[in-house]
Amino acid sequence: MAQLDLIKDYYGKVLASKNDLKTTACCSAESLAPHLSRLVVQIHDEVRSKFYGCGVPIPACLEGLTVLDLGCGTGRDCYLLSSLVGPQGKVIGVDMTDEQLQTARQYQDYHRDIFKQKESNISFRQGFIEDLASLDIADNSVDLVVSNCVINLSPDKDRVFAEIFRVLKPGGELYFSDVYADRRLPAAFSQDPVLLGECLGGALYFEDFRRILAKQNCLDARMISRTEIMITDPTLRERLGNARFFSITTRAFKLPLEDRCEDYGQVAWYKGTIEHAPHGFALDDHHIFEKGKPMLVCSNTASMLQDTRYQKHFRVDGDTSMHFGLFDCGPTTAAADASSGGACC
Repeated sequence: MAQLDLIKDYYGKVLASKNDLKTTACCSAESLAPHLSRLVVQIHDEVRSKFYGCGVPIPACLEGLTVLDLGCGTGRDCYLLSSLVGPQGKVIGVDMTDEQLQTARQYQDYHRDIFKQKESNISFRQGFIEDLASLDIADNSVDLVVSNCVINLSPDKDRVFAEIFRVLKPGGELYFSDVYADRRLPAAFSQDPVLLGECLGGALYFEDFRRILAKQNCLDARMISRTEIMITDPTLRERLGNARFFSITTRAFKLPLEDRCEDYGQVAWYKGTIEHAPHGFALDDHHIFEKGKPMLVCSNTASMLQDTRYQKHFRVDGDTSMHFGLFDCGPTTAAADASSGGACC
């Protein structure tokens, strides 16, 4: 059975709900922000019971955006995003599994009424995340791409990321959660229906993920959070050996960035104007901006703040006319201790 058929079977027929999972890989360990928690409780129980995400890939500043959710499943994140982008925004949910999309579409009117919308701003489309062109998603047409524990399932991850950066607008953002391994896994793992379906068999080695992004001229992805996945099934633990797995939430921008953090003496201030973040804003796991407090930043960070939708919420002083060498910033790897700090990478 082909890899995509294995996935369809596992998520369409084997799993009735998240209670059937054998690991914590597809169970989000991240806590929802209060404003998201208030929305989640309004989402239909069946949609939530069949939610298999490993993170919370929902960034700030969403009003009016066009958002693409890759592997939307039953639509939990789509419905959250639908409320957050507002009537001027729209959400496109893509999934290949009939049963998942059937549930998502079944409750579209329900959520339109719950969130008091005149009309639904969600379009659910059946297809493959490796081929968004066939779903009429044009070049440079999407502000934000999200995904929740799905890209690991793809047999052609290079093509997935190529499609992501094709459809993103300049300055657009990729913000997603997925499962990674601390090493390259045996090819046989990706053909095992249980390992694959539990989001382990197809997990990328984090350094290979970085290399795939580099092929798309995305040279600086930022880690938001990282949690080690516990393999609760003893049989699976034995088969996986010493490999460790992590749920990681990452952001990257479609920007012409450098492959290292370079110092141009730039300084950034957060204005405190992002909704639900009046006192501080986390760009990543180590760039935590406190309202009104100046922070020295590398040129990549400066671009992420001033050449994206976050521009109006920051003041950035300085330009790239004078260079002072490398910015003092060291990388973090997925295999590092989960309590350690992150870095530009």
